[in-house]
Amino acid sequence: MSGIPVVVFVGTSGTGKTTFLEKLIRELKKRNIRIGTAKHDVHGFEIDQPGKDTWRHAQAGADAVVISSPTKVALVRNVEQEMSLDQVTELLINVDIILVEGYKRSTKPKIEIHRMAHSRELLSVPEELIAVVSDTTWNIGVPSFDLEDASGVADMLVEKYGLPA
Repeated sequence: MSGIPVVVFVGTSGTGKTTFLEKLIRELKKRNIRIGTAKHDVHGFEIDQPGKDTWRHAQAGADAVVISSPTKVALVRNVEQEMSLDQVTELLINVDIILVEGYKRSTKPKIEIHRMAHSRELLSVPEELIAVVSDTTWNIGVPSFDLEDASGVADMLVEKYGLPA
């Protein structure tokens, strides 16, 4: 496992995990921090377009397909079983931090996104958390940030993980 810090963002469906991550990513990018992200999708997904060359390669039986252009690269690989979060994050290189949405059962440090309208309780126990982002204040021994305070969360991550400032 690389020394790249991995922080998992958890919360019940509809609490705004993706929305908050968008704000946080923009804030970290302003600070010239290189960010990798990973998203857990329990339903499975398809990124290839039927009829396109890479889709046709996969349909013909390729176990892994890479598509490359001057500005991006993507790998689609069949797996025998779901990869662990550690295996997934090993695929992300040349980044300063990896932000993960989902993988709530992971043992990685977590930031919980919470809204009182969705639940009066947190999903995580305080020992799993490095922070809470919520529309209410939590006094559980970890920093508590407002849902709009991506800058504060970015400051905490920079300090905690020694990210380039």
